[in-house]
Amino acid sequence: MPDAVVLRGVTKTFGPKVAVRDLDLSVPEGAIYGFIGPNGAGKTTTIRIIMSILFPDRGEISVLGRSSALEAKDRIGYLPEERGMYKKMRVGSFLSYISKLKGCEGPDLPRKVRGWLERVGLAGEERKRCEELSKGMQQKVQFIAAIIHEPDLLILDEPFSGLDPINMRLLRELVLEQHRRGATLLFSTHVMVQAEKICDHVVMINDGDKVLDATLGEIRGRFDPRSLEFEPLQADAAAEPLRSLPGVESVTRDGTFWLLRLAEGAEPATTMRAAVAAVPAARVEIRRPTLEDVFVEIVTKGAGTPIEKTADLRQSLRDDASEQSRGRAATA
Repeated sequence: MPDAVVLRGVTKTFGPKVAVRDLDLSVPEGAIYGFIGPNGAGKTTTIRIIMSILFPDRGEISVLGRSSALEAKDRIGYLPEERGMYKKMRVGSFLSYISKLKGCEGPDLPRKVRGWLERVGLAGEERKRCEELSKGMQQKVQFIAAIIHEPDLLILDEPFSGLDPINMRLLRELVLEQHRRGATLLFSTHVMVQAEKICDHVVMINDGDKVLDATLGEIRGRFDPRSLEFEPLQADAAAEPLRSLPGVESVTRDGTFWLLRLAEGAEPATTMRAAVAAVPAARVEIRRPTLEDVFVEIVTKGAGTPIEKTADLRQSLRDDASEQSRGRAATA
């Protein structure tokens, strides 16, 4: 299968800051690739390079078989991180205008525009000016603008930022629908749980470097489970017997259960039996590593102060997610 996007040795700097360093990437046609990593990792810079908004200091790029996205622009749909619209235009006119720029026109275009507005819950908003819509509504209009011409390659930069959970689910289904239609999908997010729900392949970026490039199946097979979820039979049970078990690195409360983090080399099955013997359990099971767990393990491996570095990195990722949640609340 040919590749929709290819990057070879791509590097981009801004003064002394290296935003992307010697990046190699191949995205096959029809794949769903996710760029994940914390804010400032280099995800948006990479996407802008792919889109020929920025140009690399060195390296080679191919997009849909062309040396530049500009040569294949009518086959690409793009939702940038910084949202932008012609605010004085009416919603229907804006979408019609963007469609025509992408070569999608004809007598059925008005009906197509109305159909998409209905699908995203904006029926009846066609005559409103874009500036009269909430930020969340504007984002849905921009998503329509990115896919209305049925692109072969769809690139979404932080597509779920600013959406409430209901609209996030709606957009996720529409994104997957585009994939079923045959589009290649490439999207970035710093909220890693979103990538787990959509992607079949993940590229992790940290501080400008690619630290992982693998399918979700390969990732799950490569990284051993390092945690157990332990729900005591009695809610007020003490955790001290669990903390003293061989192979248990730490025990923390997580809702109704205890999260037991295992030391490297500890056997989960053996620890599970020992935990049940130490404290009567209502439930105990292995927690498979999340993408956040994998990312933190890769980035902190070999660090001089791994515990402190791990805590700081996890907190940074959660702060990013909290910031996105505040954005959703502000646009409701």
